[in-house]
Amino acid sequence: MKKLFNVIFLVLLSVISYSQNTITGTFPALANQQVKLTGFEGFSAYTIDKTKTNEEGVFTLSFASKDYGMAYLAAEDEKAFIVILAPYENLVLEGEALAFPQTVTIVSGRQNQLFEQYANEHPRREQALSAWDYLERIYTMDSLFVNQQDARNAIKEEKQRIKQEDEAFLAELDPDTYVSWFLPVRRLVSSVPTIAQYRTAEIPDAIAAFRNMDYTDSRLYKSGLLRETIEAHFWLIENSGRTLDSVFIEMNVSIDHMVENLVTDEKKFNEITQYLFNLLEQRSLFGASEYLALKILNEVSCTVDDNFANQLESYRAMKVGNIAPDIVFTGDVFQNGQSVKTAASLSEVKAEYIVVVFGSSWCPMCPQELSAIKRVYDKWKKHGVEVVYVSLDENQSDFARSVSTYPFISFSDNKGWETPSAKDYHVFATPTLFLLDQTRKILLRPHSVRQMDAWVDWVLVEGNN
Repeated sequence: MKKLFNVIFLVLLSVISYSQNTITGTFPALANQQVKLTGFEGFSAYTIDKTKTNEEGVFTLSFASKDYGMAYLAAEDEKAFIVILAPYENLVLEGEALAFPQTVTIVSGRQNQLFEQYANEHPRREQALSAWDYLERIYTMDSLFVNQQDARNAIKEEKQRIKQEDEAFLAELDPDTYVSWFLPVRRLVSSVPTIAQYRTAEIPDAIAAFRNMDYTDSRLYKSGLLRETIEAHFWLIENSGRTLDSVFIEMNVSIDHMVENLVTDEKKFNEITQYLFNLLEQRSLFGASEYLALKILNEVSCTVDDNFANQLESYRAMKVGNIAPDIVFTGDVFQNGQSVKTAASLSEVKAEYIVVVFGSSWCPMCPQELSAIKRVYDKWKKHGVEVVYVSLDENQSDFARSVSTYPFISFSDNKGWETPSAKDYHVFATPTLFLLDQTRKILLRPHSVRQMDAWVDWVLVEGNN
């Protein structure tokens, strides 16, 4: 029995040892420094292993199967050297410093050697292609060269050769390796600015490639490219030379593809759709963010996180065209630093337009935005725009002090996030703005005071519709 136990123990020990891979480095300039290996998990990064080099700058770091994918090494200067963590591949490096990739030699680690080769060769091919594109435009459009058909043919042939050479490198990679998946994705993401500016004929194919990606793929989650992939996808659509209406149509198609793909993985569905929603909001692409919000809320295959659901619900309940709920001014109501009783509710405010602002004294951005409103208030008021500030303060003195110089109606019931109007308006962050007409119809959900002021200038001052 004891002998059997020893055999089993040795087998388990060998399995455990075999599941661990190592990175060994020799960098004399990094003697006695800490070196850290960092991996990727979706939108986040995490420390896989760290150690201190010896007197000769030698270190060994370990990684396991859960870490397979892209990672980076960094010494105390925090400058990264990108590596592939592959199964059964112990990586051996040597050089001067991780901060200077050109000095690093990959002694062992086939996938990393292929990655390094492509990382060196592909940018040079892209640079050559850009030069040939420039010459092709000259030989096509300039009357001095337009009749040089042989030259144009030669340019096309050379461009085709360069592209085929790049494709051939990727085609020869073992399809079962991580590097064979990673390099085409990295190429797609990095090529987006060039495609948008110089190779516009490739835009449809690039957008199609993004739409065909599997956003639940664990390889994407371990690549460090998840954020860049989503941003590049929608940036390309936004900068594809289309009209704004057409941009939103294309974005909605991409949203449909992503949601359909993500419903098979609830965790990634929540993470990625929330990131995309915030991205569209930050870029003021409200047509697309509203479409995404409604798409998510109507998706019955996945449970949406509560906080995110509340955020999205504001788009369904408070979308442009809906009638906003009335707000009863209970509690403290101030204007110009004085307690006032100008109106008992929002519906009693006499103005052609009303900007409702939700904020608080403790909100980092609110004082800045409210001060901006104060600076333009006279102009807004002159053109029929009133402002009602709903404070989510819980302390009466904090509220009174913060609004003492505001010329517009400000009120607080000292209930914080439990304020009924905050719930009625589905407010999940501050500052939040709504532009209403005199019937409380929602005309605009301004992303900032600056956007609201631009609306006043465009519609009310200059008379555009």
